[in-house]
Amino acid sequence: MKAALLAIAAVLSFAQSRNPEVGKVVAIDEHYRIYRGDGTAATMDQLLAASGAAEVTFLGEPHSDPVAHYLEEELLRATWDARLALSLEMFERDVQYVLDEYLADLITERDLIASGRAWKNYASDYRPLVEFAKERRMPVIAANAPRRYVDRVSRLGAASLDQLEPEGRRFLPPLPYANASEAYAARFARAMKEHPRTGSPPVPDSAERSLEAQSLWDASMADSIAKFLTTNPGSRILQVNGSFHTSHQLGVVEHLLRYRPQTRILVVTIVRNKSFPTFDAATMYGEGEFVVVTDPTVARR
Repeated sequence: MKAALLAIAAVLSFAQSRNPEVGKVVAIDEHYRIYRGDGTAATMDQLLAASGAAEVTFLGEPHSDPVAHYLEEELLRATWDARLALSLEMFERDVQYVLDEYLADLITERDLIASGRAWKNYASDYRPLVEFAKERRMPVIAANAPRRYVDRVSRLGAASLDQLEPEGRRFLPPLPYANASEAYAARFARAMKEHPRTGSPPVPDSAERSLEAQSLWDASMADSIAKFLTTNPGSRILQVNGSFHTSHQLGVVEHLLRYRPQTRILVVTIVRNKSFPTFDAATMYGEGEFVVVTDPTVARR
């Protein structure tokens, strides 16, 4: 096992290149550094070993970071075994059957993208994960809440979900889902202050409804993971989501521990930051059990 992990780490240290046929960036050690959550330097070997011991590994990403997407694919390949499933924020729960049809080779990729409402950056950033899963016959979990219900909560509040018919509610976590913790609410308020929405005047209670909508995302992903682990005992999950959803072991992690208290969890937070290659303790301390700092000068594909 040790030799295998070392070999994997060696693969990750290949020189950066761009394949002109597929436009794929191959990152090297120059473009990322791995740390423990306290800022202690760590290795890929240690990260992989920790992931192998967890039931759920959360990979919190900046959605537009090419180094992060490369690392996600390599980590998926490195940690794969017959017990592993992939879980994605990028697909919503009501398209699980579409995703399953694609994995079973019943529909085309064009139909997956259209009917599965794939993100605009699916082809460049998430397709490699899904294609690897398809090749290995690995389950892929469409983990997120349908956006139409998240939008409803942002307009009308979480209680408005009670008006949904059973057909719609089956794509949601058990209602009422839990409120955000104080720590998560405080982080969310800071983020909203730093990056305010533009284009419309403030609406009374809009901040509270925005937090409820955010929590619906978190609770839905957590419920999707918990249900899969319950239905498939002995499985492990690699979950990819935006870093805010899981950093500091908040958000999705908190909801998952409510649904399944004894779950063994590892949080890996990828940070694209001008401090690279150093660990900025003021902003990164405790972001995850592992924090991967990536080079912000690496261009988008």
